Amino acid sequence: MESLRYGPQPAPRALESLLDDAAARDIVTARRACLLTVLWRQRGLARPALMRLVEAELGRGCFGEKAWEDTFQRDMQAVKRAFRAAGFTLAYSRTKGSEGYFLRGEPRLHSQVQAAIRGALAEIDPRQIRVYARLTPAQRFQQGANISMLARQANAR
Repeated sequence: MESLRYGPQPAPRALESLLDDAAARDIVTARRACLLTVLWRQRGLARPALMRLVEAELGRGCFGEKAWEDTFQRDMQAVKRAFRAAGFTLAYSRTKGSEGYFLRGEPRLHSQVQAAIRGALAEIDPRQIRVYARLTPAQRFQQGANISMLARQANAR
């Protein structure tokens, strides 16, 4: 493998495709790729939050039924090595109010996530908020149910 480090590198999309293929067949790779993606986008997450996000993506129990703490620690060691290979340092803060994993020198949210939030906030119309505030709880529930149904239908397509 040492001789393969020199010369043109494969296209990032090609490597990403291989990783996607491996993750589809191997739960360990899938968990680690998911952890890395979550930590790249958002910082300040502790183990319980990270595990919930990964389980939401890959299914409950993806860390195993027994010895899941060991599994999580091994996964995090691999994720730390991957970040280090890319020039980043994954660390853990125990400061009250800021507990969780973070990338040294990086903002709490990835800049693309921050931009998406700013864009969503810019789309808020104060008139719509006033109309929504006048709805009864039953009307709000019905609206939420309709949105959920529409999302499921769109997902099915």
